[in-house]
Amino acid sequence: MADSSRTIEVEKLISWSDDLVKVLQDQRDLDNLAMCLQRTTSLSSTCNSDLNHVRNLLQDCQKKIEACKQKKEEARCETASDAELDLLQRELYEELEKENLLKEELRAIGVEFNDLMQQQNSVQERKKALLKIDQDKRRKEKLLSMYACVSNIFPDLDDHSKISGYIVDKDKNAAEKFEYDTSTMTPLDVCNEIWKTISADLC
Repeated sequence: MADSSRTIEVEKLISWSDDLVKVLQDQRDLDNLAMCLQRTTSLSSTCNSDLNHVRNLLQDCQKKIEACKQKKEEARCETASDAELDLLQRELYEELEKENLLKEELRAIGVEFNDLMQQQNSVQERKKALLKIDQDKRRKEKLLSMYACVSNIFPDLDDHSKISGYIVDKDKNAAEKFEYDTSTMTPLDVCNEIWKTISADLC
């Protein structure tokens, strides 16, 4: 049962990779991804600046609160009038309200900053995956080119409904087209037929 589940997951992974390769055929995909990463980095820098600014404001606000508390205490010790105490109390409440607002803003900026960092990490991981896919694609293209040069068989990769291509005779400067229906022939039958064609040309 575990082997069956693993096989299904591998098939899904292969299918997803094939789809991704088809979608990302153009160099513009990598350019767009690089631009997205650059914008994310810029937003992250802006968010850092805003975060530092709000922290500075919060520190100033806390200093003012401490100053108000100290003034209130001094006023109480000096038996200040009720009017002065009320004024200091209102100032204290206002500063406390500002502090709460700044804390909320700081929390929101922190959440936004974390989201941007996650997006940046996601973009970087995706860029690495795309680069790896592009490298694998180039390696497979080179292998296919090498096989074609050695075997003189040039497959047609555009039509996936059948196995087709050309067998090239460089000495005669000629090419013979082959085409096999995969719905009626097994891969072994196709290989045997291609080998027969090559053998006949050699004779």
